[in-house]
Amino acid sequence: MKTLNVYIMGIIYLYLGILHFTNTEFYYPYMPKFLPFHWELIIASGIAEIILGIGVLFERSRNYSLWGIVLMLIAFLPVHINMLIPENSLGNSLSALIFRIFIQFVLIFWAWKNIK
Repeated sequence: MKTLNVYIMGIIYLYLGILHFTNTEFYYPYMPKFLPFHWELIIASGIAEIILGIGVLFERSRNYSLWGIVLMLIAFLPVHINMLIPENSLGNSLSALIFRIFIQFVLIFWAWKNIK
């Protein structure tokens, strides 16, 4: 069951990473103004998601990739917190934005729980 769990996780991150390349424009509004190099960060995060998503599929690299996912999701937290500022909310409700942050912590816990 645990193997299926990490395979699902790997496929999700692989898919989300590919979206950074196929739908790059989608991510621009989410980039905080205080961060430079928006395009480069979108592409880099897509590459990271692809590499980490593939990495969890293999026993040899799984723990490194899971730690990478935990760190990556922590690094993404400022993006979600920045959206709590009303002018950065992109029209989302406060409750939806808080729920996104909650989901971020669930994803961090999911990856951390699978580390051996």
